[in-house]
Amino acid sequence: MRGHVSRLAGLAWPVYVELLSGVIASIITTFWVARLGGPAVAAVTLATGIEHLLLGLVLVVSSGTSLRLSRARGAGDAAEAGRVGTTAWWLCGLGSVALAVPGALYRESVAGLFLDGQAAQLAAGYLAVAFPGLVVFFAQKVADDLFKGSGDTRTPMRTALLGNLLLFPLDPLLIFGAGPVPALGVSGAALALVASRAVALAVALALHRRVRVPGRVSVRTARQIMAAGLSFGVDFTARMAVGMVQLGLVASFGVAAVAGYGIGYRILLVATMAFYAIRQVAGIEAARRAGAGRADQLPALALDTAILAASVGAAATALCATAGGPLTELFTRDPAVVAQSLAFLRLMCLYLLPYALVVGLGGVLQAAGRGRALVLATALGFAVQLPSGYGLSRLIGVNGVWTAMAAGALTQLAAYRLLRIVPRKAPGAHRRPRSPRSTLRRSVPLTVHRTVERSGAA
Repeated sequence: MRGHVSRLAGLAWPVYVELLSGVIASIITTFWVARLGGPAVAAVTLATGIEHLLLGLVLVVSSGTSLRLSRARGAGDAAEAGRVGTTAWWLCGLGSVALAVPGALYRESVAGLFLDGQAAQLAAGYLAVAFPGLVVFFAQKVADDLFKGSGDTRTPMRTALLGNLLLFPLDPLLIFGAGPVPALGVSGAALALVASRAVALAVALALHRRVRVPGRVSVRTARQIMAAGLSFGVDFTARMAVGMVQLGLVASFGVAAVAGYGIGYRILLVATMAFYAIRQVAGIEAARRAGAGRADQLPALALDTAILAASVGAAATALCATAGGPLTELFTRDPAVVAQSLAFLRLMCLYLLPYALVVGLGGVLQAAGRGRALVLATALGFAVQLPSGYGLSRLIGVNGVWTAMAAGALTQLAAYRLLRIVPRKAPGAHRRPRSPRSTLRRSVPLTVHRTVERSGAA
């Protein structure tokens, strides 16, 4: 492997642990809420889905912040680094209010769109805490990406682990109560999550104060942050929307298919979080090099990223092929559900390698300013995945939905090449050198050329 691959891996593993801790937090909450019954689980599932959908908007600011800060650091521009940090918090404040206030006011209507009866009431209670808690969630993401943009991927990992450690005792305490603490049920689960995040955020802010570079709010910098993060936010939101459509297709094949998909998908998250960790660090590294005037190194970085992503994708494929059954049985012993989950994981062997490359290379492309082409490639992939998923599911059942996922990932990877959005050579490489005369002519002002032409004509 190339030397830079090990550097990328060294930056990526803390990000992977951080992302995985978010999955673990969801599992912890679901474990305790499940004891309250089906309506409670449905309420928390809905609220978690809404948060994931809103995460796409948060990522526009947070990922754009990490890229712009990394670029400023690479250029050695302390003034711009200060403007990025200050402006990011300004955008965080505006975005938090824009998401939290309408959500809190219309929480009952939102819950009623998807659930009814007791489940809708419980969901509204959870959202009454969760929507205001988006302020903490948004700030936590921005704080994490300010560290990452400065080249520190370990501090966000540590604060994420701290939040999980707090969630372990807070969840049962606030859900079921103990001593003077009342049992809050589903609302207690939301309060436990917000409280654990708030403590982790407080620690992150205290640590960030030591390395903070002062700066002023800049409208120009705000636009640059939004532009840098837009493609990632759109990509994430589109994937969430396609996932909802896909879930609807799966639901038509019965409860066992949905349950098997749910278990298999959670197992798959262990792998896909690694892909997104690679994407984050590849984007940060690409932005740093571009800021330092070393954009000619981006093709080599893209190759290193592809090597690392392919290695992780191959390992994930081997895991799904050999350990899908035992991993599924950790969650359920129902033969029908196990069979569905195992079929899903086996067909994911066609999907994981191209998807790893698509996600990993996306970080380099985003930092290189190819966001629009990146979104177009994503759209092309989904334009293949959704119709083929519907058509194949009519022919071969639910396995057709899983096969279509692989077709979509392969289409997106092919689009990267066809649209020529992956950097393949340094700017200026293999060009014919200019002659001294042409170089001189380019260096002379246009007015001089016109004067010479007129005198020659005379």
